[in-house]
Amino acid sequence: MRTARAPLATAATTITAAAAALAAIVGLTGCGGASQAADPAQPAARHFEGLPFVGVLFADGEHHCTASVVDSPKGNMLVTAAHCVHFQDDEGEDDGKDSADGEEPGPITGDLQFAPRFSGAGEGTFPYGKWKVSGIHVPKAWRDEDGDRGDYAFLTVEPDARGRSVQEVVGAATPDFSSGPRRHVTVVGYPNEAYNPNNNPITCTTDTERDEDEPYMMQMRCGGFYDGTSGGPWLADHHDAGRPGRLIGVLSGGDTDAESTAVLFDGQARELYERVVGGAAKSS
Repeated sequence: MRTARAPLATAATTITAAAAALAAIVGLTGCGGASQAADPAQPAARHFEGLPFVGVLFADGEHHCTASVVDSPKGNMLVTAAHCVHFQDDEGEDDGKDSADGEEPGPITGDLQFAPRFSGAGEGTFPYGKWKVSGIHVPKAWRDEDGDRGDYAFLTVEPDARGRSVQEVVGAATPDFSSGPRRHVTVVGYPNEAYNPNNNPITCTTDTERDEDEPYMMQMRCGGFYDGTSGGPWLADHHDAGRPGRLIGVLSGGDTDAESTAVLFDGQARELYERVVGGAAKSS
């Protein structure tokens, strides 16, 4: 499995334990901590003002991954990487103990929140507030098959205090479950504070290709996608916040900060999306 772009928790039974574990494993080899020699022909990510529908996931006050709002009938759905929100055992299965710490694998429990367009040093700013995650849904391929093939997750969030859905407030990108691997994309993410003291989002627009080692994945080459960018959207035909384009995958990993991968959304992703749209409320 490619190394993930998030400080992975091996497992947790409370969100506080999850946040501590997530923060503890930032330095995994290849998790964006290693950097290739500069290639003048290769693009590099740049800081920008962000997109309203892209933000960070907070676990007990610590942000560790990127997520975005995906268009849905109820306007209450997010998408991120499965490894950001659902822990496996060391065999890539959801039916036993994690040998690293003896904890049960499964979805994060506790106070998980989404902060759209978060930025700023220290505690940062929350222009659109925080939205409580109410459900975590990962594909079967993540739970009990070849894990990295299913490294994406759809989340549901509760309405705000005024009864509005997150999509009403910040917009959303349309999911595309039939894209090919060769696309011109814009990728957005939030590197962790160690690489990004002001917590500013980064973006890169470049071309993708099929991953030769894992053909169900696409890859891009663009520097700067360190830990924390896991779950960031890969947007085809993106123009701006008003024309967000089509979401064809989310960042799941890569060998260095300059080479990133994403599982290409397919029929299995559509099936999971439609199940959540149909009312699956319990985390699965």
